Amino acid sequence: MSSVDPLSSLLSGIRAEGSVVSHAVLTAPWTIRFADGAPLTMVSVLRGGGTLLLPDGTERAVGVGDTAIVRGPAPFCLADRPGTVHRPHAEYEIACFTEAACTAQELGGIRWGTDPDGATALIVGAYRASGHRHERLLRALPPVLVINEDVEVCAWLETAAADAAQRSAGSQALMDRLLDWALVCTLRNWFDQAGVDAPNWYRGLADPVLAPALQAFHDRPAEPWTVASLATRAGVSRALFAKRFTQVMDRPPLAYLTECRMADAEAMLADTDLGIAEIARSVGYADAFGFSAAFKRHRGLSPSGFRAAAAA
Repeated sequence: MSSVDPLSSLLSGIRAEGSVVSHAVLTAPWTIRFADGAPLTMVSVLRGGGTLLLPDGTERAVGVGDTAIVRGPAPFCLADRPGTVHRPHAEYEIACFTEAACTAQELGGIRWGTDPDGATALIVGAYRASGHRHERLLRALPPVLVINEDVEVCAWLETAAADAAQRSAGSQALMDRLLDWALVCTLRNWFDQAGVDAPNWYRGLADPVLAPALQAFHDRPAEPWTVASLATRAGVSRALFAKRFTQVMDRPPLAYLTECRMADAEAMLADTDLGIAEIARSVGYADAFGFSAAFKRHRGLSPSGFRAAAAA
């Protein structure tokens, strides 16, 4: 079986699709409203800059080389500067998930081409979600995060986006996959820098003692894992493993295993037609009864009740 780490698993349900904005010639004053309601939106500044204006009043400056990931679904704005929204200015709206594709030729009002001095150039990726698996990732993210990218990476992305804007064969698919790659890289960089604010599963995978045990569990969640068997994977004593795990992960090993299994079960209940017994076996329970009892303790609903509520 191939190895699947938690970040890869959570990102498997979220993808860029039909969304590329590059070489936007935006002459101040201006604002862009992002109205997709996407779970995640990524904005990379190639030249120029601006200020992100979030629904809760948060303002975050972004400049050349900055990549911002904004958690949805509420609409947000990017302005050349904060005060622009209170004075006359050019207003644009980007909505990549409408019936018309979000392309360089079809964003009414925004001009495209060679940027004059002082203009702002952007790449924008709006990410669709398929199912519910990504929700655990979203809960681990702040409303907005900003990472500064290497200049060479920005230049490479701009070249790819310029090709996509020409709408040559395969260019949109290429750009979508590059945006998927950029999302993974940006999130990894942010998690690396976040330290104690990173999700516990990410901190654990970076820990030399816990990583082998966590990888084994996430590769084979259906196995009847115990603290002793996980400690064996880690190559340490049961007592040392349990202590280390609780220190790094902020919860005991079995509590973490249960959380992960219930999260996987929620995704399967909401996104598949698998029977309760099959889901139970997939997440490490010997029978549907034991799984149902554990799920109800965790969620306050039976598996069938949760599935009905998710479908409503």
